[in-house]
Amino acid sequence: MDQTRSDSTSFHAKLVRDQFDNLEKHTQWGIEFVERYNKFVKDRTDIETSYAKQLRNLSKKYQPKRNSKEEEDQRYTSCQAFVTVLNEMNDYAGQHEVIAENMSGLIYAELSRYIQELKQERKLHFQEGRRAQQHIESCWKQLEASKRRFERDCKEAERAQFHFEKMDNDINVTKADVEKARQQAQTRHQMASDSKGEYSSALQNFNKEQHEHYYTNIPNIFRKIQDLDERRIVKIGESVKTFSEVDRQVIPIIGKCLDGITKAAESIDEKHDTQLVVEAFKSGFEQPGDVDFEDFSLPMKRTVSESSLSNSRSDGKQESKSGKSKGKLWPFIKKNKLSLKLGSGPEDFSHLPPEQRRKKLQQKIDEITKEIQKESDQRDGLTKMKDVYIKNPQMGRPESVDPRLAEIEQTIEKLRQESQKFEAWLAEVEGRLPVKTDPPRRPSEMPELPSTAVNNCAQDRESPDGSYTEEQNQDPQSKVAAQSEFDDEFDDEEILAAIGTCKAMYAFEGQNEGTIAMAEGETLRVIEEDKGDGWTRVRRSEDEEGYVPTSYVEVYLDRNTKGIICTCL
Repeated sequence: MDQTRSDSTSFHAKLVRDQFDNLEKHTQWGIEFVERYNKFVKDRTDIETSYAKQLRNLSKKYQPKRNSKEEEDQRYTSCQAFVTVLNEMNDYAGQHEVIAENMSGLIYAELSRYIQELKQERKLHFQEGRRAQQHIESCWKQLEASKRRFERDCKEAERAQFHFEKMDNDINVTKADVEKARQQAQTRHQMASDSKGEYSSALQNFNKEQHEHYYTNIPNIFRKIQDLDERRIVKIGESVKTFSEVDRQVIPIIGKCLDGITKAAESIDEKHDTQLVVEAFKSGFEQPGDVDFEDFSLPMKRTVSESSLSNSRSDGKQESKSGKSKGKLWPFIKKNKLSLKLGSGPEDFSHLPPEQRRKKLQQKIDEITKEIQKESDQRDGLTKMKDVYIKNPQMGRPESVDPRLAEIEQTIEKLRQESQKFEAWLAEVEGRLPVKTDPPRRPSEMPELPSTAVNNCAQDRESPDGSYTEEQNQDPQSKVAAQSEFDDEFDDEEILAAIGTCKAMYAFEGQNEGTIAMAEGETLRVIEEDKGDGWTRVRRSEDEEGYVPTSYVEVYLDRNTKGIICTCL
């Protein structure tokens, strides 16, 4: 019976030790799981931070640069929508930064603190369990020791009693020896009785401790460990819920960002953008009129229409006879070609089409107006400062401001003169935009206009190659003087000898200054080859010469001048 109870006690002690080992492993795994989840939150936080940074850099990279063509393009609704997308993406990045910040503060930092508390509490519980286990094992050892002592004393008392009885029955043994054996037996019986009492007391104490150990201490420790593990699981659940709420909190703002992008897409107006392109690049020229039908089937001399090329040619002949036209035009042509090759633009933007020129002039006037306003504000400020100095001489000398005021007045006067100059050019341009009812007129049909009007007319500024050239901003007297200078210079110029002939493959109206009209199939004399600019100088008669497009004629040079016959198409 005693052996059975002893084996049962040992079994339960070993079972408790095994359970503690299992629980220790499980709770250690639970803490490692929390640490793993917390590491996941940390990695997610790093990703959100990096993503937000990349989004901000992306938005900044594609933002239009100041004072560049990209900034000018912002007048288009599609470009404005793209800028809105960039701004919304920047706000979108801010929300990801909020996610990273909240996850770091509400989850990662909180779990890191909780893990330390969890480790400390787990350590205390298992220390308490080990102490309880050591205590019950100590009680068991005491019980076993008292039990073995009681058993030994009983055996010793039994042997002493047997020795006494043997001595008492032996007639050869003295009475003293018998008495000694009897006393020895009594002593052993008393020791056995004392051991029995100690064993009984130890047994009662052990049973009490064992009952308290298995029914109170160990269950309490197990409940504490269970509560610790349950709180760990609850904490994981709360963290997962917070993980979701952190994202959910920014969803409305992210939704507003996406709504802003959608609204930007809906604000794109293709008609508005294309109209801006039309307004930006329209030239202001009128479309050419219809070409008159010329009936070559009639044998009689046909009536030439007012706009036909032959009429232009005959008019050109009459006009060239009445004045010195052979040399007047070339200096202007050469100067215009040179200025275009150098890439220089005139101050009045006369090299631009009328509508573009009008916009440039208006832009220039607006810039000058802003400068005048800026200088005026400075003047007003200095004037107030001077008044303060006059009233309070201790603050400064009033005359110290006068040089700067005089300088500003001079600057304002120059800017006003500049503005008036550009306003005059703008008024001329706005008054001379092409009108549909006026057909294009050849140089021979142009009425004599004041030199200022001629200079500001778009067609009179056009060079033979159809491009716009620098306008001569001179007053009428200086222009007359310059014209006379050129007339005198080319009056003395020798008439160039013909170096070949050419045949017109196409009709050419020759409406621009320095050009000459020709009809299809007409033969003219070549007096100057194409210099690479696409124009050939020809002569119809002694008093009528000019430039024609090289691609419009077949050129036949004399062999004694070039030694070859060349055809240019």
